[in-house]
Amino acid sequence: MDANRLNALPLEKIQSCGMSMRKAEYIKNIAEAAVNKTIDFDDFPNKSDCEIIKTLTAIKGIGIWTAEMLLIFSLMRPNVVSYGDLAIRRGMMTLYGLKELPKEKFARYAKRYAPYGSVASLYLWEMSH
Repeated sequence: MDANRLNALPLEKIQSCGMSMRKAEYIKNIAEAAVNKTIDFDDFPNKSDCEIIKTLTAIKGIGIWTAEMLLIFSLMRPNVVSYGDLAIRRGMMTLYGLKELPKEKFARYAKRYAPYGSVASLYLWEMSH
């Protein structure tokens, strides 16, 4: 479904797909940003990861984790390791035998995976199961 069709739907119709009304509102916010050209999603391939995260998190309902997942799975960015993803943190803790993982230590480990952090993320997710 394209953004125009999604934006034209009533919230109740979006919500009936099995989500909360709040999530339906967030989805509608994204569709509206695309339709109104508030955000030029077509220009994302030309932007840095940080620019995309900043742009997306300006939309109500989109957090850093959501933006990072878009970077990995939709834009195929090669070097994303999300501290906000519990499964990635658990995988990293398992890999390195850690009981806790402060953000600073996470960042040091994540740097080791560059420039292929997204691939490492896939393995870390698998390790967390």
